[in-house]
Amino acid sequence: MAANLEIIVSDIAATIGSADDRGRVASYIPELAKVDPGQFGIAIATANGDMITGGDCAVGFSIQSISKVFALTLALGKVGDQLWERVGREPSGTAFNSIVQLEHEHGIPRNPFINAGAIVVTDINLGGHQPRVAIGEMLRFLRYLAGDEDIAINEAVAASETASGFRNMALANYMRAFDNVRHPVDLVLGAYFHQCAIEMNCRQLALAGRYLMLDGRHPDGGRVVSPSRARRINALMLTCGHYDASGDFAFRVGMPGKSGVGGGILAIVPGRASIAVWSPGLNASGNSHLGTLALEELARHTGWSIFSPAPAGS
Repeated sequence: MAANLEIIVSDIAATIGSADDRGRVASYIPELAKVDPGQFGIAIATANGDMITGGDCAVGFSIQSISKVFALTLALGKVGDQLWERVGREPSGTAFNSIVQLEHEHGIPRNPFINAGAIVVTDINLGGHQPRVAIGEMLRFLRYLAGDEDIAINEAVAASETASGFRNMALANYMRAFDNVRHPVDLVLGAYFHQCAIEMNCRQLALAGRYLMLDGRHPDGGRVVSPSRARRINALMLTCGHYDASGDFAFRVGMPGKSGVGGGILAIVPGRASIAVWSPGLNASGNSHLGTLALEELARHTGWSIFSPAPAGS
């Protein structure tokens, strides 16, 4: 399959790389508005250890909300299922930064992948420490998962988010009024903005996601999470990972996936592959326009979908 996969990825990179409609970069975070929308990268880490790449796979980008997958993994390790007393597990059906639903549900975010839910997860990961401790823990975790010590925070993006993150400040303060944010809001948001500003390339991100394709195992030995927890994180990625477009992504691609407004998407094919795509131009739902198309093409050519078996020999 590896040889065929290399051809498929090469073809996708060539087709997507030359597309005319590239979406629009996120402009509400000034630093992200500067990113060249002409870039596209893809990397696939397979269960048998192959790494297939194409396009601008070595260019670093801000992973933004993809970080929520790893933050959730850490928080579940700290408090287990108690986390679900403070965050729901249902699709939101609204924009990722909506406050309307939060008001209706008395400060309990619908799921951990919308901004409000991720802020509560950050509050849990803060654990009474200063933000630098939680940020350091996240970086160490990602470096361990990817086997790469070069993963770091883009401080310019973090500063840009801090200066423009008024909606997130409103969400955090609103939940603080319901005692669902328990640390000082400025400390929680400091950790949250820096978490979102972590910079990775497609290869690093695909490697970091391998534990979710391997039933919770690290490919180098040891266990990151239990098999049941890996399956549940994947389930949340499928149902909630693309905000109000999660159903459309499941329909078109059929893989658990988590997007970020930096243009990245992490997609998982359990037992087969961890996939990272990146193209900074977004669609109307705030997900990578070309990244979504690339994953749709990949699913079509490989048969990789949780809803159908892959072709024989793949």
